[in-house]
Amino acid sequence: MMKYKGYVGKAEYDDEAETFYGEVIGLRDVVTFRGASVRELKKSFHESVDEYLVFCERMGKSPDIPVSGRLVLRIPPDLHFRASISARTEGRSLNTWVTDAVKEKLFASTS
Repeated sequence: MMKYKGYVGKAEYDDEAETFYGEVIGLRDVVTFRGASVRELKKSFHESVDEYLVFCERMGKSPDIPVSGRLVLRIPPDLHFRASISARTEGRSLNTWVTDAVKEKLFASTS
C-alpha cells in the first residue's frame, strides 16, 4: 500500500503484461495508476491523485476523502447494551471503548 495526501493506493503486479497497476482505494470515484517499475508506479500514483484533485476543483466538486473518522454502526440492541455497560464499568465512553476494541482486533490480526 502507498500513501499520498491522505489517499491510499493498492497495487498488484500483472505478470502477463509485466507491469504494476493499482487503484486509489476508499473512493466512490475510480482513480487508477500503473508503472513498469516501483519508481514509475509511485510516480503514477502521485500524479493520479494530483490529477484527481485538479479535476474535482475544475468540476466544482468536493473530492472524496478516504475516511472521515466518523463511523455509524448498526449492531443488535443486546450487543449495544453490553458494550455500553462494559464501557461504563471501565469508566470510559462507548466511543473510546469501541475504538480500543477495534484497535485490539486489528493489532491481534497482524501479529
